[in-house]
Order: sequence, then structure tokens, then C-alpha cells
Amino acid sequence: MGSTTFEWPRGAEARDTAALELWLAVHGWEVDPSVFMAGGLGPAVQVQPIGAGQDGEPGLLILPGETVEYARDRIRIAPRAAAPTAAEPGLST
Repeated sequence: MGSTTFEWPRGAEARDTAALELWLAVHGWEVDPSVFMAGGLGPAVQVQPIGAGQDGEPGLLILPGETVEYARDRIRIAPRAAAPTAAEPGLST
């Protein structure tokens, strides 16, 4: 079934889009071609279950730098790792 996570990079390029489309297809999802958002950190993409179209099926907006994960029949934004604190080794204050 492939990897259960995909990192949508900041500054995504055509090869990143192709990789995302392939990963989504394996899980039964697709990029919504009717939604395009460009930003300073790169494009955001709207994804939806394959064939959802205008049916009102909930999709997901993936912003640059976010990691998405597939679990059963859903795709969601993966929780971010907690930011390191000054008390952790290797960090200066």
C-alpha cells in the first residue's frame, strides 16, 4: 500500500506535485484541480477522495511544509513534533 505519510515541501515543484499525485492515487485520493493557492512558501493543494468532485465530500487543504498521513479511508494533517525547549540538551539560551 506504500507509505502512510507524505511531506508536502515548502517551495514545491512539478516533481513534488507528481509524487503527491502518485501517493494520493495509491490511497484513493486526488488533487482537486479546481483549487490552486500560491503563497510565499510555495503552493498549497486541495485534495479529495477520487471522484468526489462537487458532491460536497470533504477535502483537505495541504499547506507548504505540512505532512499528511493516511489512516484507513481518511487523510489528515499529521501532528507536528513539539518544539524543543531551552531545557533540552544542545540548545543554548
